[in-house]
Amino acid sequence: MFDSQIYPLTEKKAIVIGGSIAGLLTAQVLTKYFDRITIVERDRFPDQPKQRQGIPQAHHVHVLLIRGQQILEQLFPGIMAELADWGTPIINWTSDCLWLGFNGWSPRFGSNLSTRTCSRNLLEWTIRRRLAANERVVFVQAAQVTSLLSNPSKTSVTGVQVSFGNETKADIPANLVVDASGRNSRTPEWLQALGYESPQETVVNSFLGYASRWYHLPEGFQPDWQTLIIWPKPPNKTRSGMLYPVEGNRWIVTLAGVGRDYPPTDEAGFLDFARSLRSPMIYEAIKDAQPLSSIFAYKRTENHLRHYEKLSKLPEGLLLIGDAVCAFNPIYGQGMTTAALGALTLDECLSKQLSDQSDGNLIGLSRYFQQQLSKVISSPWLMSTGEDFRWPTTEGGKPDLITKLTQQYLYQVFLLQANSAQIHELFLEVLNMLKPPSAFFQPGIFIQVLKQVIQIQNQESK
Repeated sequence: MFDSQIYPLTEKKAIVIGGSIAGLLTAQVLTKYFDRITIVERDRFPDQPKQRQGIPQAHHVHVLLIRGQQILEQLFPGIMAELADWGTPIINWTSDCLWLGFNGWSPRFGSNLSTRTCSRNLLEWTIRRRLAANERVVFVQAAQVTSLLSNPSKTSVTGVQVSFGNETKADIPANLVVDASGRNSRTPEWLQALGYESPQETVVNSFLGYASRWYHLPEGFQPDWQTLIIWPKPPNKTRSGMLYPVEGNRWIVTLAGVGRDYPPTDEAGFLDFARSLRSPMIYEAIKDAQPLSSIFAYKRTENHLRHYEKLSKLPEGLLLIGDAVCAFNPIYGQGMTTAALGALTLDECLSKQLSDQSDGNLIGLSRYFQQQLSKVISSPWLMSTGEDFRWPTTEGGKPDLITKLTQQYLYQVFLLQANSAQIHELFLEVLNMLKPPSAFFQPGIFIQVLKQVIQIQNQESK
């Protein structure tokens, strides 16, 4: 049971709703500015890196991009070494990854583009263990936030009310509340209860679904690669797959299909789907591998953006971060890294706020943070929805002229990727959020695209 009275009222307190990765990274940033950070989580956390009920998607491939790993090490120095101690593989994405893109297999060569690959459960558990060692942090488990507390004028959030499932409730006061509860965030209805508007929402859905299974590497299997990625090809080749190595000498294999072309969850159907991809290499790798799990399906993959930055007013003392604001189609692997960028943005905003306000007040922080976060979200949102708009089955609006022109240009870039080490490396740098998408429009790349378009037009005119 949580007792809010055990902490003195003079402490600066913050609450984070949700103990997933976005919430954990947010809490780590808040330890720089608050005396007590309470993480309220509806699950009970396992003592080991195991599956928990609230994260069904943890059964599937989770990629923490290079920029995300850099931020993780910045927030928790030494954490990548801890992951290495668990036997997590290290992947050089230009030499160890076989990537079948729009126009064939990408070239392979050495580079500095490397990451450690691990399961979502190990990553979250490692972060949570580091955070739990901080005496400023308190975990309140098996608890559901039911409403926001506010001052009498409802201009400021002053904490949350929590239910513990046995009809016991408690009020937890705070100077700042951060909602990191994910796609199912209830903040829109909580805002309405306080007399505020709920945010506009944009949903772009390509109706992608995927299924995953865990395998032990086949005995004596020694390929010249560590991971396989077989991409779809719009508008007709809807199927894709990824074989991803993690700790424990295991593979996670995730198969996906766009436009409700969902992979089956029975063994024969799963293998047939793998064999039907643009290359059968994933099938060849797993057909004799030992399965370590059943086959898990996941279909909640729509891009979902809540426009808090557009609200005319927000109560003070309330912030939103991670999937509570913007959830991406997971197939593009942007979610965890964007959450990490959001945590850095929070750090920057709090630092500016407290340097500008000598008395430490947080007035104006809510709107300013949501506006800054919207800038961080804009690039990955455009990348994710832009790719989803390539499919005729996608619902949720239509691409405007600029988006269509950008799609056509990037399609030409991706065609060049199979024959150009330079473009493949740049593609991976953008994908890993090390460079902005505008890097694709640099003069050297633009000239290559122009030459290719002219060559294609000449061939078609013959």
